[in-house]
Amino acid sequence: MKRIIALDIGTVRIGVAASDPLGSFAQGVTVLQAAGSWMEELSVIVEEYRAEVLLIGMPRRTAGTAGPEAGKMRTAVEKLRIRFPDLEIAEWN
Repeated sequence: MKRIIALDIGTVRIGVAASDPLGSFAQGVTVLQAAGSWMEELSVIVEEYRAEVLLIGMPRRTAGTAGPEAGKMRTAVEKLRIRFPDLEIAEWN
């Protein structure tokens, strides 16, 4: 099973959770500051947990449609793909 690091990216803070080695459970690991060098900090976490997948929370409206926040997340996803080319990057609502 692949170890997963999940991100809940906000405008001020980024919540980070990590799965157990079997990918069955996840628990919060830390909160990163969105204004800081969070990708550098994330690199350390990815290495520490030997993650193979980054799971990015994608905001949806109640009707299931994407709003302006989803556009910001897609931009973040593209930056993560460049920063972590060896990781699988998935989106989740």
